[in-house]
Amino acid sequence: MGDLITVIIPVFRVEAYLRRCVDSVLAQTYENMEIILVDDGSDDSCPAICDEYAGQDSRVSVIHQKNAGLSGARNAGIEQAKGEYLSFVDSDDYLSPEFLERLYAACVETGSDMSVCRWEYVKGGAIPEKGKGKTHIFTGREMLANLYIPDGAYFVVAWNKLYKRELFDTIRYPLGRIHEDEATTYRIYHQVRQAAYVDKSLYGYFVAPSSITRGFNPRRLDWVKAGAERVDFFEENGYKELMVPALKALADGSIDIYFGMKDKLPGSEKEQKWIQDLIRRGLKRVKSYGHFSLRTEIGYRMFLTCPGVYRRLLDRVKDENGKQ
Repeated sequence: MGDLITVIIPVFRVEAYLRRCVDSVLAQTYENMEIILVDDGSDDSCPAICDEYAGQDSRVSVIHQKNAGLSGARNAGIEQAKGEYLSFVDSDDYLSPEFLERLYAACVETGSDMSVCRWEYVKGGAIPEKGKGKTHIFTGREMLANLYIPDGAYFVVAWNKLYKRELFDTIRYPLGRIHEDEATTYRIYHQVRQAAYVDKSLYGYFVAPSSITRGFNPRRLDWVKAGAERVDFFEENGYKELMVPALKALADGSIDIYFGMKDKLPGSEKEQKWIQDLIRRGLKRVKSYGHFSLRTEIGYRMFLTCPGVYRRLLDRVKDENGKQ
């Protein structure tokens, strides 16, 4: 039969999509599972839909709680989970029928602590079949390095993965913050002896029409905070080879957020200065571990002295790349 897998689904204001999500989990070819629906204080029909599913299938249970955000909902599910393995599914997304079976087999057959698959953007249709289907093995250290490869998004997010329950013995998602996976996944990899990557699209990340163009959210500063914490963590735990890519990723993302704040968040001068200081310190800090490319370093220094000029040059590069 295999080990029990707990699937945790945080639920908040997704009445239009919840049934599709839960149905895709119930349709899994791997049947030894429990599904925990965490109603995070949703004020629509979601609580009733959750209770309906619990009444229809003994594998489904429901937690009703006051709104605690995505982190709080996931943490509540972790506390109640009985499975030897955990998986998270966002309640507007959906799964390929073999999602759990393939990820569980990858863990068992390779002796891995967790497994990861590809995901694809979807709009309600079938999940596009991409990838060669092969399973690749990585150490925890290599998984940390994978955060900075071109396909790094596969390795950052919480929900396209299967984890041994013990990986969460001392880890929870940070309350009150968005980009909670940016603040958590690397800490999990630090504990991992070995992980398996299944090169096949098994998870559908739903893109709602209203989310195609999103305005700037000032809470994106949580991304900067998570990135800065990750750099400190790498330094404290001896991941010297990751310091240069981590500092570069932090600087690049922070600059994007800096301009979003400058354009759309009046009164954020203190936060803008914090970002500039972070990049200034990064230019000094990187010297202990290597160096940025000359072009990158010149760009960062131009951003610090003449952010307007830097932005015009950056926009020109983006335009030229878009025309290619």
